[in-house]
Amino acid sequence: MTQTIRMGLVGLGKIARDEHLPAIAHTEGAELVAVASRNASEEGYGHYPDLAAMLAGQPDIDAVILCQPPQVRYEAAREALLAGKHVFLEKPPGATLSEVDALVEIADQQGVTLYASWHSRYSAPVEQARAWCAGRALTRVEINWKEDVRRWHPGQEWIWEAGGFGVFDPGINALSILTEVLDDRVRLIDATLHIPAGRAAPIAAEMAMATAGGVPISAAFDWRQTGPQIWQILFETGDEHYLFAQGGDDAANTASGEESAISHEYRAMYRRFVDLVRMGASDVDVAPLQLVADACLRGTTCITEPFEDME
Repeated sequence: MTQTIRMGLVGLGKIARDEHLPAIAHTEGAELVAVASRNASEEGYGHYPDLAAMLAGQPDIDAVILCQPPQVRYEAAREALLAGKHVFLEKPPGATLSEVDALVEIADQQGVTLYASWHSRYSAPVEQARAWCAGRALTRVEINWKEDVRRWHPGQEWIWEAGGFGVFDPGINALSILTEVLDDRVRLIDATLHIPAGRAAPIAAEMAMATAGGVPISAAFDWRQTGPQIWQILFETGDEHYLFAQGGDDAANTASGEESAISHEYRAMYRRFVDLVRMGASDVDVAPLQLVADACLRGTTCITEPFEDME
């Protein structure tokens, strides 16, 4: 019988409650045994104020799931890896590329698994888009990723701070899909970042990119969208097109007992994580994070009107 992987989760926020807890509960070979959070607890699990206390209190934990904001994730990941624990990173895998590289090196030295999760890559239409694009000569790709920040990220002040990613927090989902679907490497050409006065992270952004083969790619990310929420990527060959449309609203419209699209994605990620741990392998793809970093390096910054979470 294969041994169950005992997991401890750090950071009990909305995404952890909505997706991580139920996904772990539905994953064969995974068992959540402890939670570390300063401000919240979950009945049925050991509760600790922080990661250090959790590792000391339950040293038999095999893996650590990190769901805190990216600005503080490196130190927690390093602590867990050095304690010999496998680590699952919520997206994005870090606030910088250099810290992710450092974590990869530590995981390799410790002989443990490091998994950088990209939940949108596990959406069913991703494989369909990949199959459609295979063997076709694309002529352009257009990304439109527009949502209402007040609806999806209410009260999350950390997301507006340096390293919080702003609109790139959802936008990196589109970039994770793009880099998964296309076989060719994607590079940034130019970008414009719209940052509200008094904030450190963008509320909107445009990116001009291209594949190594020269296929132009445009992306528009906006957190000021009201009404219908838009998560779309259009792949064109000139006379044909494939429209990838990601779910989001479907979670609210899913029938009782039916798995929503995002729940399917998280359950697939945990199956992947369990497999990686059992194989003694890691999976850390930084291509989406690289494009965001390049946009911040190359992009032009425009200051927009101040933004407050509550109107």
